Amino acid sequence: MTKLLDLGIIRIHDLLKNMMSLAEITYVDAIEAYKKDDIIPKSSYKNSEKLRMLQEEITELATELIARYQPVATDLRFIKSSLEISYNISRFGRYSFDIVDLLQESGPLIDCDKSSVLEMSKTVMNIISICFNSILTQDTKKLEELYELENKVDIQYKKFLRDIIQNQKSLKNNFERRDSINCSLTSLLILRYLERISDHACSIADSVNYIKTGKSSPRL
Repeated sequence: MTKLLDLGIIRIHDLLKNMMSLAEITYVDAIEAYKKDDIIPKSSYKNSEKLRMLQEEITELATELIARYQPVATDLRFIKSSLEISYNISRFGRYSFDIVDLLQESGPLIDCDKSSVLEMSKTVMNIISICFNSILTQDTKKLEELYELENKVDIQYKKFLRDIIQNQKSLKNNFERRDSINCSLTSLLILRYLERISDHACSIADSVNYIKTGKSSPRL
């Protein structure tokens, strides 16, 4: 019975690895499409759906393992946490697809200032890397850095929101305002998606901390 439980846990690990790889690819593709104002990746929706299906597979497997083998201690914490971790990873894919979907609607952004989005996207990529590494190693040493980076993302998002409000007030005519609104709203929405990804990464970090220590979020 123990061996079958171990095989189930190994399977969950493998599924999570597949999800992390696919989520990272989907995120990078979305940011590159924005950066280069280039061909929109057609795989984004497909990848997002694939992540959702992998999440459902983990949910079914985790539920079966708990019901059939009644795991305890670290095994139980890992299996329970895999439900939350897989959900949060799937949201990475969904928000990355939302970025791509937005780019299709917004039209060319060649003349837009992309610096705020690209700066935050690098921070979020760092957050994702720390997050995924913590899942693989179950090491909590860098979680504090992750939480600090997430706080930085929140500050950047709120600052950009204040800045575009002030910018719209200062524009002299409707033509300037119309062009600025397209750039500003597109950037604001993408920044919001990036902020949500960083929030989900923090939730994953909380789960890793729970697996390792049996305690709730260190942020509380």
